[in-house]
Amino acid sequence: MSQKNPHLYVAPGAHGRGVFCGVDLKVGEIIEICPVLVVPKEETPLLDETILYNYVFIWGEDDEEGAIVFGYGSMYNHAYEPNAEYKADYEDDTFTVYALKDIPAGEEISINYNGDPSNKKLVWFDKEDV
Repeated sequence: MSQKNPHLYVAPGAHGRGVFCGVDLKVGEIIEICPVLVVPKEETPLLDETILYNYVFIWGEDDEEGAIVFGYGSMYNHAYEPNAEYKADYEDDTFTVYALKDIPAGEEISINYNGDPSNKKLVWFDKEDV
């Protein structure tokens, strides 16, 4: 199953390109249901050597697989105080984005890459180089 809001678009955002909506979104509203291509755990490390590294999500019950999220799924920018969240469905291989609050038309839609909207753990691109 996939569902894309016809009013979604990609434009310059907080961190490069981001996802926006041309209409107001209400809290709890499904913004998009994205199909997912699951990358087997044996192949996931290979993606670290490609441009896809920053676009692949950890996937599966054991977090051992990778996921390439289609639709606009891989284009949502990260925020520690996001206005949307995502739910991974490992059975149907979908990635559903919901509004956490009312989002006015033209405001960038952001998610927390940690999965939990309240998780403030630094993500890989916010960590200092070791």
